[in-house]
Amino acid sequence: MSEQRKPHILVTGAAGALAHQVIERLRETCDLVAVDAREQVQLGDAIPSYCIDCNHRSFEDLFRRYQFDGVIHLGRIHSSQLTRMRRYNANVLGTQKLLDLSHKYGIRRIVVLSTYHVYGAMAYNPALINESAPMKSAGLSADLIDSVELENLANIYLWRFPELNITILRPCNIVGPGVRNTMSALLASPRAPVLAGFSPMMQFIHIDDIADAIVLAYNKATRGIFNVAPEDWVAYQKALELCGCTRIPVPSVPPILPRLLLRALRLRSFPAYLMEFFKYPVVIDGRAFAKEFGFKPKRPLKEIFRFYRDNKTPL
Repeated sequence: MSEQRKPHILVTGAAGALAHQVIERLRETCDLVAVDAREQVQLGDAIPSYCIDCNHRSFEDLFRRYQFDGVIHLGRIHSSQLTRMRRYNANVLGTQKLLDLSHKYGIRRIVVLSTYHVYGAMAYNPALINESAPMKSAGLSADLIDSVELENLANIYLWRFPELNITILRPCNIVGPGVRNTMSALLASPRAPVLAGFSPMMQFIHIDDIADAIVLAYNKATRGIFNVAPEDWVAYQKALELCGCTRIPVPSVPPILPRLLLRALRLRSFPAYLMEFFKYPVVIDGRAFAKEFGFKPKRPLKEIFRFYRDNKTPL
């Protein structure tokens, strides 16, 4: 009897630390193909890796060659990485191309990684934001339009083509070893700015836990949108204290002043839209995902903060 064929899965955003974690969890049970628009990553002889933009004509060749069964789309470009137009092309048009090809070639499972930032930071946000809440961020910041549009596209395909079995994940702040986002940079810094008079509640999820969540989501074909977050949260200034950061109070008005001071603190990138997230709480309700997929984070806040306390990045 011939050996059963392993599922063929395309993983985008392969140069990121999170994609590496997901690939490590799936490499024994699946045949993986890694793609990143920024660089080609070396993952060993068993995993083909390509540096291709989803909008490039040669991207379709991968679907013909490998006959994918599923897609894990982790290739969302953050606001600090490209100009607004290039980011829109990558996140929105690139995702549309990916979904079109998935439909054309009969893909039966797609997981799309989004972000809790789509909810927007406002003074009147509810204490716990569930998945039915509107995505207000596009009206608050032009830098988040592409994130909302990416989700809107995935939503359209989710309902128009149910056979794709699309699951959209909205995680809270992803942190931990190898994570290179702004929040991780702040927690790893010896000194970190705080907006004077503000210390909103925040949620943090370890990169190991979000990688587990993505694998759980892929392995159970439940269509829909899910927040991914632990059941605990902490005030931002308290988180900095527990990470061993010296807090630098920054006036929140006028808006240009915080950005000037951030440059003085040598924080290389600080997207302007994040200012509101350091004023107002955006605490998301992750219970639906936990119940549906049997998810429970393994890394508590104290372990996350201990890592940053013990691994400070010199200024």
